Amino acid sequence: MNLVIREIEAPDYPAVLSLLRELGNKAVNEENIGPYYKKEKQDDNYRTFVAVLDGEVVGFITMVQAMSVGLPVGYLKINGLAVFPEHRNKGIGSRLLEHTQQYAAQRELSFMGLATGFKRKDAHRFYERHGFVTDSYAYSKML
Repeated sequence: MNLVIREIEAPDYPAVLSLLRELGNKAVNEENIGPYYKKEKQDDNYRTFVAVLDGEVVGFITMVQAMSVGLPVGYLKINGLAVFPEHRNKGIGSRLLEHTQQYAAQRELSFMGLATGFKRKDAHRFYERHGFVTDSYAYSKML
């Protein structure tokens, strides 16, 4: 398996858009994904990595370094992680998560966090296998 993990590039947008929609993100579309990632590349706190298998994007992980009282350099919040169904259970999500953990360590961050939907039981087991613990609920409110 020739898997490469690298930062997102413009040709990757259609695959990532498809995965974002699978995660339930209805706000992203063909018109706003390019401008979003262009803006992301200008802010060093944001990163999106893609997993490329034999030239095809098969997964992605997106994150932001956030501020937090008590953590001088903040922490890394994972905003999304997805792998196409036909490529799941092959270690690709694990490799994306490991890559992200190395990235966080390079930035001297000591904490990573994320939120995932109640119904995503497979995702819960995946994160728990990778050492994440459930310690809170995440709430949101559209404005």
